[in-house]
Amino acid sequence: MAEVQSFDNLLACRNLLKASVDNSTALALALDKTGPRIAELDQKLTFLEMAIRPGGSKNCTFAAVRDHISLALGPSAAVLKILDSIRELEKSLLSDSLPHSDIFSYISTIKQFEDAIKFLTANCNLAIQWLEGVIQFLEGNSVADDRYISKVKRSVAILEELQATGEQAGRNGELLSGAFAKLEISFKQILTESNAPLGFTNSSSPWTAEQAYNAALPLPGPILRKLQAIVEKLNTGNRTNSCISVFIEVRSLNAKNSLRALDLDYLENAVEEYDDVQDMEGCIHEWSKHMEFIVKCVLESEHMLCKEVFGSLASGAWTGCFAKIAVESGILLFLRFGMSIAESKKSPTKLLHLLNIFSVLETLRMDFNKLFGGESCNEIKTMTRDLVTKVVNGASEIFWELPLQVELERRSSPPSDGGVPRLVSFVTDYCNRLLDDNYRPILTQVLRIHQGWKYEKYEEGLVTNQIYSIVREIAVNLDAWSKAYERKALSYIFMMNNHYHFTSLKGTKLGNLMGDSWLNAHGNYKEYYSALYLRETWGKILASLTQDNPDSSPKMRLMAFNEAFDDMYKKQLNWVVIDESLTNKMHKLVVQALVPAYTSYLQKYRVVVEHRSDVFYTVQSLETMLNTLFKAKQVKYTSSTIGSHLTGEQRNAVIDQLRFTLTAM
Repeated sequence: MAEVQSFDNLLACRNLLKASVDNSTALALALDKTGPRIAELDQKLTFLEMAIRPGGSKNCTFAAVRDHISLALGPSAAVLKILDSIRELEKSLLSDSLPHSDIFSYISTIKQFEDAIKFLTANCNLAIQWLEGVIQFLEGNSVADDRYISKVKRSVAILEELQATGEQAGRNGELLSGAFAKLEISFKQILTESNAPLGFTNSSSPWTAEQAYNAALPLPGPILRKLQAIVEKLNTGNRTNSCISVFIEVRSLNAKNSLRALDLDYLENAVEEYDDVQDMEGCIHEWSKHMEFIVKCVLESEHMLCKEVFGSLASGAWTGCFAKIAVESGILLFLRFGMSIAESKKSPTKLLHLLNIFSVLETLRMDFNKLFGGESCNEIKTMTRDLVTKVVNGASEIFWELPLQVELERRSSPPSDGGVPRLVSFVTDYCNRLLDDNYRPILTQVLRIHQGWKYEKYEEGLVTNQIYSIVREIAVNLDAWSKAYERKALSYIFMMNNHYHFTSLKGTKLGNLMGDSWLNAHGNYKEYYSALYLRETWGKILASLTQDNPDSSPKMRLMAFNEAFDDMYKKQLNWVVIDESLTNKMHKLVVQALVPAYTSYLQKYRVVVEHRSDVFYTVQSLETMLNTLFKAKQVKYTSSTIGSHLTGEQRNAVIDQLRFTLTAM
């Protein structure tokens, strides 16, 4: 469809040019009529010379007149010869065919025509000056009658008329206007035929300098030289505006076509429309690749092409041309996407999003300065500066509020199964990401910039100190949550799970930051709380068998043990231990504590057991039941999966809660 429209435009331009050529024919006819009149002028001047030459007289007065007339005859003869050359040049310029196939020859013809017109007017002016001198001499010395003086004046009028015609033709007359219109049409046709959208490479690797340079060469050298020659020629006639408009239209369309193959629907979506955090992260990842493509490839090539084609114009029009192409390409839409994230509600994940956006902008900073540094790109420059400001301020604000945000979650309830709270898993994973090599340098740079804006000195260790504060608040939260359980045994399981969670951070960025002594301390606490759990639960049940009680018979003690075991088992049926190896260890400890003593008791009071075997557990059934504990929602924790056990819905729930806390602050 675009090709048909382009052809229709060319056809309309051709018809317009044909009308211009028809009008130019009038000028050609005027020049044709002027030729015989110049010949008539030549005859009149010769006749005048003969008329005023005195027979045999050597009077100096007549000699002077003859000399003036002789000097006027030379330029007049030159005018006749120039008219012949102009007629030949007119034929080439008035041709119906478009000149883009041999544009350099056509431009050369235009220049020859312009030079011929200048030469024509110059010779007309010279001849007029000499003849006016003759008139003054004749009128001042009364050496000829009025009839001859009238003929000289008529000759001057003819030359003045011819001079005026030449000057009009030299000042973008109809003939030159038609020729320039042909150049404009050829410019658009050459540019349109040479257009080719750039291909996007969906790679995670950044663009190399060689890839960017190759992509920045959108047109072959011969095509580029044709466009340059047309612009330079049109500039001599102040006719570049049309070419600039065409260039912006064609190259903007080419830039849009380069981006059309990309899936850019996410740019139009509001941040609130993303249901999952990972969806948002995926969009930002796509945005970063697309942003790099449009800046380093699409706009870099347009910037280079604008400068090459219009760089010779003294007005600096090429920068304004590029600015309009950049806006039309959609760069502002990319910046608005970043702005929508920067202006969204506060949340911990928003900090990561902002750091990702800052990383892209920092990577492209030199490119932005090069491409959009001029006044013509003020709109892009202003929006980019505003985006950087919002990103830096927003990221710094969220980062400083993180410890307080964790503290405010202290009022929430701990998990009913004694597992690791979602907040703890999320925050430890979050801290690991902040300390990762992908984020920590960016975060440090953002904080350094923010401190500089406030005229405050950036202190080394600022990031690590803030992470220490976050971890400290988590520890205080755990103590508070453990006290919220009604059953001590469940609070012990809760603390054991969470201390194990911290020991599993060994080998991670957070674990390395906190150090081995911190990790070992949590390992010791894990053992401590597991021992408290055993003593609080199975230890008390075991005491009913091992302690001598003269008021109860062996049968009663055995029945009491079985009832207590049933009750304890049912209470712990939905409790969890977060790691399989820890679960196996707990099973082993419980079995070692109960089964041998229970076996010994059954063997000691075998007669009682044999009579009531239907109400007592066998050793095998007891051990089987113990091995089913703590497996309700077991999750394997490793250094590489910290926090990854949360489903998208669970992760979003944690983030929503933290977002609410941040927003309410």
